[in-house]
Amino acid sequence: MTDHLGALSDIGVSVWLDDLDRGRLSGGGLADLISASHVVGVTTNPSIFDNSISSGSAEYADQIADLGVRGVEVGEAVRALTTFDVRWACDVMRGVYDDSNGSDGRVSIEVDPRLANDTEATIAEAKALWWTVDRPNLLVKIPATLAGLPAITAAIAAGISVNVTLIFDVERYELVMSAYMAGLEQAKAAGIDLAGIHSVASFFVSRVDSAIDARLTEIGTPAAEALLGEAGIANARLAWAAYEGSTSSDRWKALAAAGANPQRPLWASTGVKDPKYADDRYVVELAAPGCVNTMPEKTLDAVRGHGNVHGDTVTGTGPAAQQVFDALSEVGVDLPTVFTGLESEGVIKFVDAWKDLLANLESALAKARQTAGRS
Repeated sequence: MTDHLGALSDIGVSVWLDDLDRGRLSGGGLADLISASHVVGVTTNPSIFDNSISSGSAEYADQIADLGVRGVEVGEAVRALTTFDVRWACDVMRGVYDDSNGSDGRVSIEVDPRLANDTEATIAEAKALWWTVDRPNLLVKIPATLAGLPAITAAIAAGISVNVTLIFDVERYELVMSAYMAGLEQAKAAGIDLAGIHSVASFFVSRVDSAIDARLTEIGTPAAEALLGEAGIANARLAWAAYEGSTSSDRWKALAAAGANPQRPLWASTGVKDPKYADDRYVVELAAPGCVNTMPEKTLDAVRGHGNVHGDTVTGTGPAAQQVFDALSEVGVDLPTVFTGLESEGVIKFVDAWKDLLANLESALAKARQTAGRS
């Protein structure tokens, strides 16, 4: 059989899994993905934790029961459960981290999404998560909201490695790259070793297609319909061009000379939402040396089974991608409005998942307290 994931890795793509649960950790599933499927990192989000912890899995039962008996408040209980899993995953990934000099072997955990528009609270929680997990291969996820940008700088300046999430457009991505470099400059001034700081910038893909395809269908002209399915990949390719431009700047070269690591582009939201599109498209059409692709397990399985990996499909594609965006504007797609809406919607989705997790866990904690009271 062709090793499609191996071919992807040979290009220079870091394959990360966008999923985590305790059963995968205790049963050795994550270790198997590392050894057999070229998986070199893990990302999580509130939806993933809600699905994992609220599923009724026996893997969480004892800890939830103990938390309930102790009368632990639900917010603290969530962090006890999630940081336990992430710390464990960091330990499983430690060999990859060591072998890659810190670039891979990373596990991400997100700040409370309800803080997305509160800079100071985001900074405080990033520090708390970094301290609580206490593993060098952690990445703290901070959203690329306007309030999140200074939090990114502050976290990096404190020596915290960051996964910047919820990036939808190149203009915001350029601000993210600048925020990262500002943090590195402050860290350098404070005498912190830049070589120990890492970051990825999570650029969302399939959600862009879903939003823009809906508008193209509504416009309904032949020119609009010809652009269906083009926006997400073109948007990511424009982001890659911006990344290449940033890393060739004098500002970045000065930081690199001081030992700084590049903030690698990470393609997120790579599960295909429209069944008429190939299920591997957001992986094989965004392959480039030095990027990260984090995949839900269904997408990972698709690429493993039949991924049409065909080399570097990103480098040098910026001009063609810009033509796609020019055409989108010409047919009447209001791109700034689309991207603003996607960011707001993304925050809301994560907040809703977090609230669901809190509500489900509160119920489980209450049940644990009642059971203990009857014994």
